Amino acid sequence: MASTSPTAVFLIVCKDVPGIVAALTSFILKEGGNLVDVDFHTDREEKLFLGRVEWNLDTFNLTREALHSALTDLCAGYEGRWELHFSDVQQRVAVFVSKQDHCLLDLLHGSQLQDVNSEIALVVSNHDTMRGVVESHNIPFHLTPITKATKAATEQAQLSLLSTHKIDLVVMAKYMQILSDDFLSAFPNTINIHHSFLPAFVGAKPYHQAHQRGVKIIGATAHFATVDLDCGPIIEQEVVRVSHRDSVDDLVRKGKDVERSVLARAVRLHLLHRVLTYGNKTVVFA
Repeated sequence: MASTSPTAVFLIVCKDVPGIVAALTSFILKEGGNLVDVDFHTDREEKLFLGRVEWNLDTFNLTREALHSALTDLCAGYEGRWELHFSDVQQRVAVFVSKQDHCLLDLLHGSQLQDVNSEIALVVSNHDTMRGVVESHNIPFHLTPITKATKAATEQAQLSLLSTHKIDLVVMAKYMQILSDDFLSAFPNTINIHHSFLPAFVGAKPYHQAHQRGVKIIGATAHFATVDLDCGPIIEQEVVRVSHRDSVDDLVRKGKDVERSVLARAVRLHLLHRVLTYGNKTVVFA
């Protein structure tokens, strides 16, 4: 962790009205909080206010329970939603993967750096390919084979695993399955990596589509998974240049590097509570 002092992180999305920033920061300062980070955005078209405030708790006067109650009162007059998080509460992540290992390996390496207070609590896969790699990191590996006939039952078993392990976030690290409406309704906090610069080349084989189209850049997109395939709110994107000399295999090779970095950044930003969704868009306080 970057700091040994625990912090509180407050996120809000509400109608834009005068005085929100002053009310929030004055409240925190009044109760002895030392502001660490303050960031806001106003969407003028939607007339929405989006904000993130982080402060140290060492000198803060209120208990966490009292803080939640006070924020409830403070935000009662704002039409919207808000969240409160604490940096010393470890977040538990489940990684869903199929046969490709490049995103999984990057996430496993990143988790050992411990610059974010989180842990990969389990890995779920519809293939046994990654078992050895995962178990070598002393992380539970759960094989959940899936077919069209068993999809509903398998997803229920997966949801049970998430509940048992108290999972906060699911990361689809090249999990080559489409999660059902029922799964995402039960667990919407899911990030996916798609191997194109969305909204271009949605769906299967985007590198093949890009090669056929003769594009000069390819990319990757990390987004929240929704019932609409590859259409969820975008968290992070990156591109790399390609040329007419590149084959599909070249595009895949170059794309894998981009996929790793994009997914890792998106997961880190989310775990640091720097991502706010509204409608089908995000504000990322990076």
